[in-house]
Amino acid sequence: MTGREGPGRPRDPAADAAILKAAMELLVERGVEHAGIEQIAKRAGVAKVTVYRRWSSKEDLLAAAIEHAREDLPNTADAGRPAEALPEVIADLLPRWGEVLAEPRFRALTARLLGAGPDHPRLLEAYVRHHVEPRRERARAAMLQAQAAGVLAADADVDLLMDMMTGAIMQHLLMTPTPPDAAETTAYLGRLLRQAGFDIA
Repeated sequence: MTGREGPGRPRDPAADAAILKAAMELLVERGVEHAGIEQIAKRAGVAKVTVYRRWSSKEDLLAAAIEHAREDLPNTADAGRPAEALPEVIADLLPRWGEVLAEPRFRALTARLLGAGPDHPRLLEAYVRHHVEPRRERARAAMLQAQAAGVLAADADVDLLMDMMTGAIMQHLLMTPTPPDAAETTAYLGRLLRQAGFDIA
């Protein structure tokens, strides 16, 4: 963007989107320390002053980019079928969940932000709030539905199960020498759900 923004002039949504996209790309590719305002502005095709008019610091910008990226997450919900059909619903959803979790950008973003947590807690907080917690709430709702349908034991501790499954998924995605593909991740999720007590095919 070459024109200067005068007082009262509305922000250019295209510039906003380009900056946020560039910030997320550099965060995933290079990590927090190497995703600077100058590099982000260059990739977005704007001047540094354009970025600083919108965000006062790199951490503000990266937190906004993490929040904005939530809109790119595929919808893995499946509503409208009766509780009795839950085993079939889960079987249908597993490949979609596997694709989301095995997607390289998701895996890289998770690794970058978990590693950056001690030095950049605000960014980790933004990731948890906008990416982890929405998934957790959907998973919790599905587990409660599974209990009501008899697919999961009525006395199962849903919150503890989610913690255990989250840890297992992180181990599978981030600590495997060869990153698993979507098919491998889907198969792993199926085994994990059965081990957690789900009565699914």
